[in-house]
Amino acid sequence: MNDLKNNYCVIMAGGIGSRFWPVSRTEKPKQFIDILGVGKTLIQLTFERFRKICPPENVFVVTNAIYKDLVLEQLPELTGNQVLCEPSMRNTAPCVAYANYKINEINPDALVVVAPSDHIILKEDVFVADINTALNAAAQHDSLITLGIRPNRPDTGYGYIQYLEESISGNVPDIKKVKTFTEKPTVEIARSFLASGDFLWNSGIFIWSLKSIMTAFKQHLDDVDSLFANGTGKYNTAEEKKFIEETYTVCRNISIDYGIMEKADNVFVLPVDFGWSDLGTWGSLHSMRDKDEKANSVIGSNVLLYDTENCIIHMPDDKLVVVQGLNSYIVVEDNNTLLVCRKEDEQKIRQFVHDVRLEKGEKFV
Repeated sequence: MNDLKNNYCVIMAGGIGSRFWPVSRTEKPKQFIDILGVGKTLIQLTFERFRKICPPENVFVVTNAIYKDLVLEQLPELTGNQVLCEPSMRNTAPCVAYANYKINEINPDALVVVAPSDHIILKEDVFVADINTALNAAAQHDSLITLGIRPNRPDTGYGYIQYLEESISGNVPDIKKVKTFTEKPTVEIARSFLASGDFLWNSGIFIWSLKSIMTAFKQHLDDVDSLFANGTGKYNTAEEKKFIEETYTVCRNISIDYGIMEKADNVFVLPVDFGWSDLGTWGSLHSMRDKDEKANSVIGSNVLLYDTENCIIHMPDDKLVVVQGLNSYIVVEDNNTLLVCRKEDEQKIRQFVHDVRLEKGEKFV
């Protein structure tokens, strides 16, 4: 087993969650909202999950600079130095590179888990066991490991990972060599993936040793790596903020999946099943929440439904809402905004937000 003090967690919390509009807004995105109605926000649930894997002082949150105070307010156990503030959005590769160099100056022997802040994990004990399996493997092998969710439907909203029978080692037969990554497929292709039995959903959760991921950056994203390498000696000091602000103005926008995972030859996947959802859309929230006998999921204490089924209704407690005759709709009110949208068209919500910004101004987004 690896030493717990060498385990680090990097929580990515910079997104604005536009597909959860109007509840999720630029000034307070979904990761900072109790969107499940359980008394804790998504980032608080994520932090609690990772406390079982590493000490709280080894948790770092990468977020947009405008959310630093929100992070510290919701996660009071963190210090300001544990919140990595990005001055602008540059996707996940710069986010990981920044965390690499920050952690490297504290502990070059670190083993790192990188995960989004807004995932749902229903079976936390299984999740912790799977992460520890991957951490132990990463400690022994020069490898980049991701978690792949066993698919139960031909979902077109996720990327897919195809794996080979080759294992990372004889001691860890469950961690398989990755063959291909595929972006969100069509329904027909997703069905063929499901039928073949060797495809998994890409969870966006990564496990590696700091040495392995920093080597991979030098091999596959040297331009990004060299920018952050220039800050050696400035991380965890008063000079870090100014250096990062300058670096992000010239760093390109690229994902860790495209920049490294799809190119490296030491990528492995651990197939898992721990009750996962990336909670990317209202529809995914509907599938996770309790529902009535007509498959409606209701948040709000004054909602009356008639001849209505398969809907998600999200309303303030102080508003009386009567809904009649709807099937498979999203009905959400928050922040002086009402959204009524067919569930099958939920991917259009981003377009709605774009149009609202242009026609009605920033105050509604």
